[in-house]
Parts: sequence; structure tokens; C-alpha cells
Amino acid sequence: MLYRTVTGARQALAAGWRWPHFSIGELACRCGGRFCGGAYWHDPVFLDGLEALREAARKPLVITSGHRCAGWNAAVGGAPLSQHKQIAADIALSGHNRFALLKAAEQAGFTGFGLARSFLHIDRRAVPARWFYPGSEDVWTR
Repeated sequence: MLYRTVTGARQALAAGWRWPHFSIGELACRCGGRFCGGAYWHDPVFLDGLEALREAARKPLVITSGHRCAGWNAAVGGAPLSQHKQIAADIALSGHNRFALLKAAEQAGFTGFGLARSFLHIDRRAVPARWFYPGSEDVWTR
């Protein structure tokens, strides 16, 4: 479900928020009001997977990009059909073993994986996919 603003999402979801390691603000659009009011896409199944991933990692996950409004997605060079336009997460790899995090994400039910040098993209697309971002294949090849 799409909420147009972070404030609206917080008000609507405050009583039933069950994901202690994540906040609406860190998953909402970061366009800073240029294109939207901080839109947030709420998907409990995605958040359950993210929470399971956090538990498996046993340390904080830094989300560098969550939901993106269409304007922000275009501004940052996102793919026109990017999963970020609904809900996806780019997780900083600093402090994590990239291979262990990828395996844990697979076990948590994520199906879309973008393998970058400094982050792991995860989403729950219908048709599984895995890709390398430019210049990242060498760090993901054992």
C-alpha cells in the first residue's frame, strides 16, 4: 500500500508497527520533497523478510535506498521498471560478509538480487533475478 507521506504512514501504521529494527523514514522516498512528500510503500511480507534478514545478520542493516517515487527514481538513474518504485532495499555491505548476507537474504524469501561493490539490492519480484552492477562482478566471484 502506498502512503503519500511519511507522516501519513506513521499515523496510519503507528499502532501496528511490528518491525523493531526498521523505521518508515528509512524505507521512504528520499527525494527531500522535490517530487513527493516522502512517499512510503508498505508491504508487511517484505518487512517480515527484512526483519528476518536483520536477525540472521545479527547486526544492523543500513538501508541506503528504499521506496522511490517516479521522479526520484529517474533522478538517481534508476531503471524505469525499478522495484524501488514499489518496495526494495539497497543494504550497505560495510561491516557484513557479502556472501553470508546474500545467503541470508535468499533464506528470508527475497527473489531479486542486485550485486554491487558497496551494497546488496533486495526485492521480492515474481520472477527471480540476479545481476551485477557495473564493475562489481569481481568482488562477487569467488
